[in-house]
Amino acid sequence: MNEPKSIHIKGARVHNLRNIEVEIPHDTLTVITGLSGSGKSTLAFDTIFAEGQRRYVESLSAYARQFLGKIDKPDVDLITGIAPAIAIEQKVNTRNPRSTVGTTTEIYDYLKLLFARIGRTFSPVSGREVKCYDVDDVAQYVLALGQGAKALVAAPLVAAEGQGVIEKLTLLMGDGIQRVQYDGRTRFIEELLPELDPAVRPDELSVIVDRLRVASDEEFATRLRDSVARAFAYGDGVCRILTDERAEEFSSRFEADGIAFEQPTEHLFSFNNPLGACPRCEGYGKIIGIDEDLVIPDKSKTIYEGAIACWRGETMRLWKEKLVENAGKFDFPIHTPYHELTPEQKRLLWTGNEYFYGLDSFFEYIDSERRKIQFRVMKARYTGKTRCPECGGSRLRKEALYVRVGDRTIADLVTMNVDALLVFFKELQLDAHDTTTARRILTEIVNRLQYLADVGLGYLTLDRLSSTLSGGESQRINLATSLGSNLVGSLYILDEPSIGLHPRDTNRLVGVLKQLRDIGNTVIVVEHEEEVIRAADWIVDVGPEAGYNGGEIVFCGPAKKLSACRKSLTADYLAGRRRIEPPSTPRGWSHSIVVKGARENNLQNIDVRFPLGAMTCVTGVSGSGKSSLVKGILYPALRRTLFDTGIKPGDFDALEGDVQLLKSVEMVDQNPIGKSTRSNPVTYIKAYDEIRKLFADQPYAQHNGMTPSHFSFNIAGGRCEECQGEGVIKVSMQFMADIELKCEACGGRRFKEEVLEVKYRGRSIYDVLEMTVDDAVAFFGEAKANAVCRRIVDRLLPLQEVGLGYIKLGQSSSTLSGGESQRVKLASFLAKDAVQGNVLFLFDEPTTGLHFHDINKLLAAFDALIRKGHTIVVVEHNMDVIKCADWVIDLGPEAGDRGGRVVFEGTPAQLETCAESYTGQFLKLRTKL
Repeated sequence: MNEPKSIHIKGARVHNLRNIEVEIPHDTLTVITGLSGSGKSTLAFDTIFAEGQRRYVESLSAYARQFLGKIDKPDVDLITGIAPAIAIEQKVNTRNPRSTVGTTTEIYDYLKLLFARIGRTFSPVSGREVKCYDVDDVAQYVLALGQGAKALVAAPLVAAEGQGVIEKLTLLMGDGIQRVQYDGRTRFIEELLPELDPAVRPDELSVIVDRLRVASDEEFATRLRDSVARAFAYGDGVCRILTDERAEEFSSRFEADGIAFEQPTEHLFSFNNPLGACPRCEGYGKIIGIDEDLVIPDKSKTIYEGAIACWRGETMRLWKEKLVENAGKFDFPIHTPYHELTPEQKRLLWTGNEYFYGLDSFFEYIDSERRKIQFRVMKARYTGKTRCPECGGSRLRKEALYVRVGDRTIADLVTMNVDALLVFFKELQLDAHDTTTARRILTEIVNRLQYLADVGLGYLTLDRLSSTLSGGESQRINLATSLGSNLVGSLYILDEPSIGLHPRDTNRLVGVLKQLRDIGNTVIVVEHEEEVIRAADWIVDVGPEAGYNGGEIVFCGPAKKLSACRKSLTADYLAGRRRIEPPSTPRGWSHSIVVKGARENNLQNIDVRFPLGAMTCVTGVSGSGKSSLVKGILYPALRRTLFDTGIKPGDFDALEGDVQLLKSVEMVDQNPIGKSTRSNPVTYIKAYDEIRKLFADQPYAQHNGMTPSHFSFNIAGGRCEECQGEGVIKVSMQFMADIELKCEACGGRRFKEEVLEVKYRGRSIYDVLEMTVDDAVAFFGEAKANAVCRRIVDRLLPLQEVGLGYIKLGQSSSTLSGGESQRVKLASFLAKDAVQGNVLFLFDEPTTGLHFHDINKLLAAFDALIRKGHTIVVVEHNMDVIKCADWVIDLGPEAGDRGGRVVFEGTPAQLETCAESYTGQFLKLRTKL
C-alpha cells in the first residue's frame, strides 16, 4: 500500500473553523498564516496535533490507556496522512531551578560523559596530573623497553601496623618471595635477614616479584601480567619496574600530594546527583548568605566615598577608616569606583590582610554579637541569595573541578556562550587515544551546539536557567534538541519560532527548518514573519479576518502563487498593496531620562537617553543587551526612584534627567495575566464584575436570592464544584503532555444548573463567557439605556482597539499567547482614565503573534497612550514598529561579549545611514519596499 503524499483534512469545525478542507503535502515546509485569531493555531495544534496525539494514545494497549484517560476526537470529518506529531510551542515548560540550557538540550549529558571518559585530574596543591595505572599500563611500559631488555617487577615492602620488617620478610619467604632490593643491590632474603637492622624502614626495601627478559610471545605477556598483578597486591597498589638505568613507580591508587582523588565518573559531574552536587548548596549554586549586591549597592562609588554600605554608620565606619589609613601600605586604590577594581582587589575587601579586617571578619563579628537585637537586624539587612562560596556557583563538588579537558573544567565550559564553546571544541587538540575514545561524544556535542547557533541562540550559556528563557528562546532550544534527535518521517508543528529573533538571524532559522524538512520530515509553522513566509514551500492562509469573521481557508497552495490572491490580507502586505505607514509628522520631545554607566550582564558601561512623551524603540541582535538595559536596569531603577521599592536594579551609575516628570512606570511583558487557569481577559480588565452585577439584578436571580458571587467561578456557591468552575478536568498523561477533558457534571458550562437558568436577553452567564469581545460589545451595546451595560462596553472596547476582538470573554489566560497576554494588559491601561500624567510604559516585543494588519492597530493603541501624555519604550525587532518610532536605541553590534555597546542613537531616518548597524541595514531595505 502506498504511503499518502499529504495530510488531508476535511470538515474541520474546531473552535471558529468553518467546516474547512485543506491539504498539506508531506516533506514540505508549510507556513500557516493569517490575522491573529483567524484560526491558525486551531488548525495546527487543536486539530492536526490533537488528532496525532489521540491516535498515538489509541495505539497503546487497553491497560496503558486506562491510566491516560480518554482523549476526545477533534470536531472534524476526516483526517488522513498524519505522521507521528511533535509540537514545539512557545511555553517555558519548566520552573525547575536545576534545569539549564545544557540539561534541556542534553549537551550537558554529553559533557559529563566526555569528562568521565577522557578528563584528566590535576592536583590543586602542585598542579601535577594525577594518574593511576592498571596491569595493562605497566605491561605496555615493560614491553616498550624492547626485545631482550632486563627488568625486575617489584613492589615496596608494606608491613602491617605493629609488624616489624624482619617478621614481614619472613612471611614473604613463606609465600615464595626470595629476593628484595636493599641499598641499591638485589639480595636473597635469607642472606639479608641475619645482618638486617630491625630499625630499618619498610619503604627502604623493594620486594622482587619477578625477574624478566622482555620477549614478544604470548607466554611472556601472560607471565608479565601475572607478575605485575602480584606486585600491586604486595605493594598495596604500587608496582615498581627496576632496570639498570632507572626505576619507575606505578600506582593503582588515584592519589597525589597526600590527597586521595575520586576516579571521574559521569555522576561526579552531575549537580542533580548527590555524588556530584556541591554539599553546601546541594547543586543549586546559590545559598542564603551575605549578598554582595546588598553590601555594595552602588558599585559606581569608591571605597572612600562609602561604597560599602555596612561601614557607613558612626560606629561601623571604624572598619572603613582602618582600610583607608593603611591602603597605601599595600597599594589599594580607595579612590577607584568599585566596579573598576580587579577581582583580586574585590576579593581582598572580603578576606582582609594584616593591615585591615575584611568583610568576612566584619560579619563574623556581627554573628558573635547576635545576642543584641541591633546586630541581628544588621545581619538580616545584608542577607539574601548569594553565590555559593564553596563551589563558586558551579553547583559541583570541588573534586569535579579538579578534572579538565583541554585545560578547562566543566564549570569553565558551561559559562562560555554557545558560539565560543563551538570554537573551543572545533579547535580541541587530543592525543590519539583520547580522540578515538571521545570521537562520537564530540560529534554529538558539536552538532548540538551548531544547531543552537543556527537557530540564533549562540549568545546563550549552557548554565543559563531554563526558567529565565523567553518563550521564543525556549521554543528554539526545543527545535535544536529535536534536530539533535535526528527523527525522520515525523510531523513537526511550531508556533512562531521567529519570536525574539533579529532579522539578521531569521535566515539561519529558515535554514534549520529546511534542514528538518530535508532529512525527511513535514514541518508546519504558524508564523507572521515575512522572511519565513517567503521561504515556505506551501502556504495555508486562514481568514479573511479574526474570530467569527475568520476560520476559512483564504489561500492554500505553493508560496509563489500567494501574492496573486486578492482575498488575502497577507498577500496584500507581501505584494505591497497594503503597507504600514510611519507617522507623517514625527513627534517632538524636549524632556528625557538618561541611564548612566549601565554595566549589567554584557552592557559595557554605556550611557543611554530615553525621550519622554514619545515612542522609543530599543533594538539590536538577539543577546545584544536589550533586556538587560530595559528590564534589568531602567524599569527597576525607575521603580526604586519613584516609589522607593521594587526589585533591585542591575549594575549602573546613575539615573539622570527629568525623572520627576514621571508619575509611574509599568512593565507590560508577556507573562500570563493570571496564575490560575480560571483567570481570563474579562476578569483582568474588571468587566466581569459588572457582568455578574447585571445577572444578579435579573428578576429570577433576585427571586432565588442570588448575589453577584453566585456568578463567580472563583468561589463556591454557584460554580460547578466537580471542576471548580473551570469547565474541564485536567488529566495527567504520565509520560505525555497533560490533556483536558470536558467536565461531565456541568457539561463544560462551569456553573450549576440553577445559575444557568438566569438569563439576560435570552443568554445565560455561560453564553456570555463564550462570546467573543466583538460579539459582547455588540450584544451589550444594544442596551444603551442600561448604565451597567454601558460600563461593560466601555471596559471591553480597549480589547477591540488592541486587536483582541476575536478572543472569548471566558477564555482561560493559560491559552493566551505571550503577545495576547501583553495586549490584554495594554487594554487594561487604555481603559484606565484615572491614569493621568506621564506614565512610562515598557513593552517587551509587543508584535509577538501579530499579523501585519494587526500591527497597525497596535501602533494606533500606542499613539493613543502617547496622546494622553504617556511615554512608551519598546524592545522590538519588527521593522514596521521601528520605522514608526520617534527614537531608536540600537545595541550591539553582536551578541554576548561582542555586544552591549550603543551602536546608534537617533531617529529611524538617521539609523538607515548607520553602516555598523544590522538594524539600519534591514530598515533601509524595508523602507525601499
